[in-house]
Amino acid sequence: MTLAAAAATAHATATTTAADAHGFLSPTGVEIAFLLVGLVTFGAAIVTVTTRQLVHAALWLVVTLGGLAVEYLLLTAEFIAWVQVLIYVGSVVVLLLFGLMLTKAPIGRSPDADSGNRWAALTVAVASAAALIWVVVDAFRTTWIDLDGAPAGSTEVTGKALFQNWVLPFEALSVLLLAALVGAIVLSRKAKAAESGTESAPPVPSTRTAKGSDKGGVR
Repeated sequence: MTLAAAAATAHATATTTAADAHGFLSPTGVEIAFLLVGLVTFGAAIVTVTTRQLVHAALWLVVTLGGLAVEYLLLTAEFIAWVQVLIYVGSVVVLLLFGLMLTKAPIGRSPDADSGNRWAALTVAVASAAALIWVVVDAFRTTWIDLDGAPAGSTEVTGKALFQNWVLPFEALSVLLLAALVGAIVLSRKAKAAESGTESAPPVPSTRTAKGSDKGGVR
């Protein structure tokens, strides 16, 4: 009995030591998969913003957003992953593709897709990414997700955190989105009214034409 207890204690000590020794130099399979999917997502995002074909940009955006959904799944955030797929991949990208088809956008290479400010855009992107990485690393430096335990991002956990601790920001965001929707409707109506007014206005005859017709009448 004493030997069994000693063996169990030794096994528990070894497990604890292995868990404490786990770090960046000994990644698990999930962490390796997370890194590989992250590299694919990063590459797809770069192609999305650098290609000159709008349809290809929309399709690469699907790959980028799908990669983010896989990353959420690997982080046990299943609810956020399915929201990413349903809303962004299933709605936003499809809406973008319909917009390209209905507006008769060019299918091939479009010179208008390049603004000529690549270096300025690259500088802003690198600065924003560096600031975001620094903030996230500084905020979650000592936070670890137990991938073998209970899902930390399930629907139940996310719903409790959202409607217990983040109710006010959630409602404020909904009001902000509603205001943006109303503003877009108002601006579109003003643009349509201006276009209809311009089309319905009769052409004004020029002064030179009027004078020429008067002289012809006198003769």
